[in-house]
Amino acid sequence: MPFRMTALVTLLTWLMALGGQAQAADPLRLVATTGMIADTLRQVGGNEIEVRGLMGTGVDPHLYRQTRSDISAMVQADAVFWHGLFLEAQLEEFLARLAKRRPVFAVAEAVPESQRLADAEYPDRWDPHVWMDPGRWRHVVIAIRDALVTLRPAARDRFVANADDLLARLDALDTYARHVLSSVPPRSRVLVTAHDAFGYLGEAYAYEVEGIQGYSTESEAGLARMEALVSLLVERQIGAIFIESSVSERNIRALIEGAAARGWPVEVGGELFSDAMGPPGSYEGTYIGMIDHNVTLLARALGGEAPLGGMQGKLAGGTQPLETGSRP
Repeated sequence: MPFRMTALVTLLTWLMALGGQAQAADPLRLVATTGMIADTLRQVGGNEIEVRGLMGTGVDPHLYRQTRSDISAMVQADAVFWHGLFLEAQLEEFLARLAKRRPVFAVAEAVPESQRLADAEYPDRWDPHVWMDPGRWRHVVIAIRDALVTLRPAARDRFVANADDLLARLDALDTYARHVLSSVPPRSRVLVTAHDAFGYLGEAYAYEVEGIQGYSTESEAGLARMEALVSLLVERQIGAIFIESSVSERNIRALIEGAAARGWPVEVGGELFSDAMGPPGSYEGTYIGMIDHNVTLLARALGGEAPLGGMQGKLAGGTQPLETGSRP
């Protein structure tokens, strides 16, 4: 073979190999339903993945219905990650069909049944809000890690290292939450919110949790429920209740008015992130920032001690970290 032809063949062979390597290194195209799952995917997957999150700030996953662009994204994705436990109730039928064509992972169902809370309204279902406890969210991190290893075995070491780092930060978050929430006087450890999204937080940190609505925001609060909560506020002298970022505050305002009519002043302690995280690009728009915001706000509003800036001074409006010996 002439030298020029040999050189050309060598060049073409090299370019084909290079192209194959580039193709193999292309990021996995993933879709995540909730912001909490999307953020955890990014933390574990790193540069190996690209994630499209379907539900942004203030979006209620209980009521969310897929759009035409959502369907297109999920059908074309390498895999879809959803929560499960009946959180995305309106998407379940579509995701069941999609699972016959694409890898689909219900990552919250990795939480052992022994660690789930029963749904008081539906005996055959579980409370889906497992992200409210960093200890339970560890199971989701591990499930995501294992799913990514299945999708891209060559990047296993990277996924494992990233997951280990995130698990360490979840442990630090849990330590911080336990520290600041325990500073609230025991009598005041009552969390009243718009709907029952905080049961796992309550069990993890020994708080009584009362939601006006049930686990789903589709539930309606009856007059008897409202009257019972007003009595609780007055009798226990609870001075703060909380609105949620993805739920109407109408019922919260009604509770405040009801307590005031009986001579007890109640304030809005602030806005908690319940079913969705904060704005994209913000610290509160990450899973760790979301939980840091919630526990810091709760502790401060209910009479405990917590730095305005949260675990390491990253929360909006504060800069003074609390020294707990852990990093976020």
